[in-house]
Amino acid sequence: MKEFFNLLTRFVSPYKRFVLWAILLNILSAVFNVFSFSLLIPILNILFKTDGGNKVYTFMEWGSAPLKDTAVNNFYYYVSKLIDVFGPSTTLLWLGLFLAGMTLLKTACYFGSSAVMIPLRTGVVRDIRTLVYSKIMYLPLNFFSSERKGDIIARMSGDVSEIENSITSSLDMLLKNPILIISYFTTLFITSWQLTVFTLLVLPTMGWVMGQVGRKLKRQSLEAQEKWSETMSQLEETLGGLRIIKAFVAEEKMINRFNKCSNEFRQATNKVATRQSLAHPMSEFLGTILIVIVLWFGGSLILGEKSTIDAPTFIFYMVILYSVINPLKDFSKAGYSIPKGLASMERVDKILKAENNIVEKKDAVHITELKDEIAFDNISFSYGENEVLHEINLKIKKGETIALVGQSGSGKSTLVDLIPRFHDVQKGKVMIDGVDVKDLVVKDLRSLIGNVNQEAILFNDSFFNNITFGVENATMEQVIEAAKIANAHDFIMETEEGYNTNIGDRGCRLSGGQRQRISIARAILKNPPILILDEATSALDTESERLVQEALERLMKTRTTIAIAHRLSTIKNANTIYVLY
Repeated sequence: MKEFFNLLTRFVSPYKRFVLWAILLNILSAVFNVFSFSLLIPILNILFKTDGGNKVYTFMEWGSAPLKDTAVNNFYYYVSKLIDVFGPSTTLLWLGLFLAGMTLLKTACYFGSSAVMIPLRTGVVRDIRTLVYSKIMYLPLNFFSSERKGDIIARMSGDVSEIENSITSSLDMLLKNPILIISYFTTLFITSWQLTVFTLLVLPTMGWVMGQVGRKLKRQSLEAQEKWSETMSQLEETLGGLRIIKAFVAEEKMINRFNKCSNEFRQATNKVATRQSLAHPMSEFLGTILIVIVLWFGGSLILGEKSTIDAPTFIFYMVILYSVINPLKDFSKAGYSIPKGLASMERVDKILKAENNIVEKKDAVHITELKDEIAFDNISFSYGENEVLHEINLKIKKGETIALVGQSGSGKSTLVDLIPRFHDVQKGKVMIDGVDVKDLVVKDLRSLIGNVNQEAILFNDSFFNNITFGVENATMEQVIEAAKIANAHDFIMETEEGYNTNIGDRGCRLSGGQRQRISIARAILKNPPILILDEATSALDTESERLVQEALERLMKTRTTIAIAHRLSTIKNANTIYVLY
């Protein structure tokens, strides 16, 4: 339960007022519930004319006897007065109406306590999703090289939903049931301490039995959620690779792989669901056993010569005892649900608690322009044990265009990724105007840099929103000007809604050359002093390459440019060409 309370401390604190209201309303609901049940005793006395109904009562001064005895005596005194004035039948009606009124108040408070918990539940789930998404935005790129996108999506969808279903849904129970249990057991103890002590001796054994059944649920739930992640990863890979799957006639192979994942997820879910479904029947059976034992023990007390409890009071006691079983059963359900949610929270925490080694210093320096040069000072970089860059020394003067060439895997893309701090060097320094990039404000640093990559990364949005991505308050005139420079304006205007036309998922409604020109237009609008071109034309046909190259040449004017390329057309105008091997 320590993990559960840590979770509450982390996410429930902003919603304390809802918790306080829920506690207050649950206390009122419990009080009204006990008082409504207490009316059963005089009703039974009137109906069956037991000794309590024929006895003559006189009013007792408050404080002249124990509070319980005084309250019971005076209550019966007023009931007897009502019987004398209105008769048994009318008094019974009044008691029934009073019972109905108390029940109305009880149910109103019960509804209110549940209603005020809804904003808490939905708020906690929203906060977790927002935290996960925000964390993903700021995690370094190397985190995602070891994680599957489908697994991350599964954690944000399936795992967070499981937290909502298992943990936040249990919060209402955990606030309400302790109050009900305390109020019920207090009433039971006041009614008959002998029976209550006996009941408390029996309960721990039943609680131990329930605990044994639920012990393995968290581990099984964790396994089920991991299988769900594998299924989602399979789906994400399939959607991203449909063209290749169809080209290699691999539909059946992929279906078989998906079926295997689905069957494993089903088997893991079956184990969890089977164990969880055992909660209700087992708690029902154990509750009945408890009632039978107490009924036997209480009956023995009543049938004894020196009975400490009369028949109507015993019936009232049994009603209260039966009522306490429902909150105890809810506790057992929570005992099954919470481990499932904690297993999901453990998976979500792998993202929330992931280490981000791209840390901005508290006294980081602001930067607004490139004044002199970019310098790589004896830098080395490794992916794990594999060293990619070794003692690189390189200077790029403002306004220069340099080209990086070399075989695949020589570290060209890694080298340029060190400038905007997508990765941090393990040795040496990357400096801008003599200042280590680790000493700069990350936002300012990345604002200086524009990227045009081999794969144009676009979003499922309009041309306008893709070009203005990351640029605040851009006007339509500025967007059109950028598109014209990028040779994109003409084909944009040929679409049905011009700049408001949606380009589809990752720009799927556009050709490769068109996607690249939109990417260039985005970089032009940002107007960065430093430009990084990562094989921007390598995947294009001759005509598309010509149009993109023209756009790139316009973009490269007056900017410091680093171009990674295999084609001569991209690097022919470079001031210096560096070969990595």
